[in-house]
Amino acid sequence: MRLSCPICGERDRREFYYGGAALERPAPDAGAADWDEYIHLRENPAGRSRELWFHETGCTAWLVVERDTVTHEVYGVALAAGGR
Repeated sequence: MRLSCPICGERDRREFYYGGAALERPAPDAGAADWDEYIHLRENPAGRSRELWFHETGCTAWLVVERDTVTHEVYGVALAAGGR
């Protein structure tokens, strides 16, 4: 699988570290149930998903990758919020 880093260009996936699903964080004042779900409950979907990847041996940016977990087709790559 190859990922197209917005900073470095197309690279082999071995340059990246998988960081998990790209989830929406609850508000700081959200209740305990919302935070418990965010921290502990994860789905393992077969198909299209949004994931966080770290370009470990490249520019060190965090990326949001939208891809299919079955076919590994990559639909898009973008810098995560706060990335350089």
